[in-house]
Amino acid sequence: MAFLKIDNLRKSFGSVEVLKGIDLEIEEGGFLVLIGPSGCGKSTLLNTIAGLEPVTSGDIRIGERSVVGLHPSKRDIAMVFQSYALYPNMSVEKNIAFGMEIRGLPKSERDAKVTQVADMLQIGHLLKRKPGQLSGGQRQRVAMGRALVRDPQVFLFDEPLSNLDAKLRVDMRTEIKRLHQRMGTTIVYVTHDQIEAMTLASKIAVLKDGILQQFGTPTEIYDNPANMFVAEFMGSPSMNMVPVSVSGKTAKVTGDGADLSFAVSNTSALSGASADKAITMGLRPEAITDPESADSTGTLAEADCVIEVVETAGSDTYAITKLGGTEVTARLRADADVQPGKTTRLAFNLAKAVFFDADGERVR
Repeated sequence: MAFLKIDNLRKSFGSVEVLKGIDLEIEEGGFLVLIGPSGCGKSTLLNTIAGLEPVTSGDIRIGERSVVGLHPSKRDIAMVFQSYALYPNMSVEKNIAFGMEIRGLPKSERDAKVTQVADMLQIGHLLKRKPGQLSGGQRQRVAMGRALVRDPQVFLFDEPLSNLDAKLRVDMRTEIKRLHQRMGTTIVYVTHDQIEAMTLASKIAVLKDGILQQFGTPTEIYDNPANMFVAEFMGSPSMNMVPVSVSGKTAKVTGDGADLSFAVSNTSALSGASADKAITMGLRPEAITDPESADSTGTLAEADCVIEVVETAGSDTYAITKLGGTEVTARLRADADVQPGKTTRLAFNLAKAVFFDADGERVR
């Protein structure tokens, strides 16, 4: 049963509709990530859950009750902001305890909760310091601690790691994942970083222009994108998109660069496609590799490709080439023998291919 349910939610600012009929639900203890490009409406959606923005229409339910129209303090939520929002004149200890003090909790109870949360976040040695004496990662832990002492029904995170450097983002991402596993509280998390979304979420909602593009598990979003936007937005490097022509039982990729031809089975998404319809094939970089490393159980096609650029990335080597006039990225093993300007035989795992029509919608 859904614990947090959003039903046909709409939000307008004047004549501008920012959220256009959003339907979402997450089970108790789930980790929902809202992701999309800047201006897609993800932070606005989070603010409507928090009660910081009123909804134009629709419903938001937490547990058994609707929270539409309720003051934020009555919703039993806690929010962690991108900017930390700490009181600079207060110590870490007082920042964490301030909300409890306002609510009138006894000092002994406040002290016990501060100690518990500080131990959990490994900031016990920082309790007497001021925010100005802390690093970015330490400040973010304090902001999280202030939310954790609330023990709410739902945690809301608004791009909490975007101000941190790359390594610290990875470390804090692990801490957030560990905290969620330990506490089991429902989390709604906004980010524009698809790596964060894939690693943290139990469910992902991909938004574009205020419209929900796809809602599902990280695996569903990555392996079975609903449309071309989701396919290209989720994944790093992004999914390769190659025009395909279909004639009878044969599909072809032709043009500048390597050509590719493969059979269309009766069960394929392309079996009903006609030659005059524009079809685009999507292939993840890991589905393009050297023949020796290719998945032998897949439907393979091979082509000789001229490598234009080679990028070494530690455990992988990325090779950029052209397939049918379109630039594509192949993900090869770290020690792959590829060089710019040289021709290399590559294998294409067509079992991993997805296809889109001229409108960018998935062909099924």
